[in-house]
Amino acid sequence: MKYTAEIDVMPLKALLDPQGKAVSHGLKNMGLSEIENVRIGKHITLEIEAASVEVAKTKVEDACKKLLSNPIMESFHYSLEESK
Repeated sequence: MKYTAEIDVMPLKALLDPQGKAVSHGLKNMGLSEIENVRIGKHITLEIEAASVEVAKTKVEDACKKLLSNPIMESFHYSLEESK
C-alpha cells in the first residue's frame, strides 16, 4: 500500500527562533503588532510504500529522527493517510 505523510518540524519552544523573531519584528513594522510569538519551521510531504500503516509509521519516524529533524533543537509531528 502507498501512504502519504505530512510532517511538521518545528524548533523546540525552549530555544530561540531567529527566523520567527525576524518575521515578528517585520510584522510589527508593517503595523501588525497584534501578531506575536511567530515560530518558523518546515513542512515535508513523503510518499511511503509499506505493507501496513504500522510499518509506514515506523518508516516515517525513522526518517524524522535520523534525517529530517535534529532532536536536540527540533520536534516533529506527522499525520499519515493511505494514498488514493
